[in-house]
Amino acid sequence: MTSSTDWLANEYDDKNDVQTHNHQNRELLFYRYVAEGNLEEIHKNIENHEFLNPKGIGKLSRDIVQNFKYHFVVSIALITRLCVDNGMEMERAYRLSDFYIQKLDDISTLEDLEKLHDKMVLDYTNKMIIINRSANLSRPMTECLNYIYSHLKERITVKDLAEYTSNSASYISRLFKDELGTSTSDYIRQAKIEASMNLLRYSDYSLADIANYFSFTSQSHFSQLFQKETGLTPKKYREKYYGTHWKGTPRDIMNTEE
Repeated sequence: MTSSTDWLANEYDDKNDVQTHNHQNRELLFYRYVAEGNLEEIHKNIENHEFLNPKGIGKLSRDIVQNFKYHFVVSIALITRLCVDNGMEMERAYRLSDFYIQKLDDISTLEDLEKLHDKMVLDYTNKMIIINRSANLSRPMTECLNYIYSHLKERITVKDLAEYTSNSASYISRLFKDELGTSTSDYIRQAKIEASMNLLRYSDYSLADIANYFSFTSQSHFSQLFQKETGLTPKKYREKYYGTHWKGTPRDIMNTEE
C-alpha cells in the first residue's frame, strides 16, 4: 500500500480515534510567554500540567511516550525560533534545543518527560528574562548580569564583577544603583532566591542541598533570607507550591477527547 492510500485509509477509517487539535493561538500564546520571559504564566502552565493534557494534541505515534516526545520536539522548535526572534543569540538557542532533544533518548516514562519539558521551558524563560532585562542596560551592566546568572552556584562579590568587566568596584556598585535601583548584593541575593524557588517547586532537592547548591552560608541563613524575600520559609513555600505530576494512565491520555 502506498503512502497516499495509507493516508486515505486512515482518514476514512471510523475505527480510528478522532483527535481534535489545540487551537493554534492557544499554543502560540504559551510559546510567546516563554519568549517574553513571562514566568508567572509559565508557572501556571506547569502547575496545570498542560504539556500532558490529552485534549487537543495530535496522535503522532501509537506509543504514548513516543507521541509526547514528538510533541516535545515540535514545542522546543517553535520556542527556539520565537526566542531567537526576541533577542536570544541564534547559536545559543539552538545549542539549548539540541541539549534537551538529546535528553529525550534517556526518557521512558511520562513523568520524566513532563519533568524534562518543565525544566526546558523554565530554562528558556529564565534566559529570556535576563535578555529582556538587559535590553536597555549599559554594556558593563549587561556583562555583570550575564556573569551573575552564569555563576549563581558560586559566591559572587562586587570585586568579582569589577574584575570581570575591567572596572572598579565602586563604579559597578554605582551602576547597580543607577540602572537597577538596588545594591549589587541585594540583586545577587534576589537572583539566587528566585532560582531556589524553582528548585523548591520542581525538584526533590532537600533544603540543605539547595542552600549548599547556591552557596548560602548555611541552611538557616538561606531560610532567613528566603522568608525575608518571599514571606514564607522554604519549607512552607514548597508545601504550598510543589507540583505533583500527571497521575492518569497512558490509556486515560490517549483516549480522552474534547
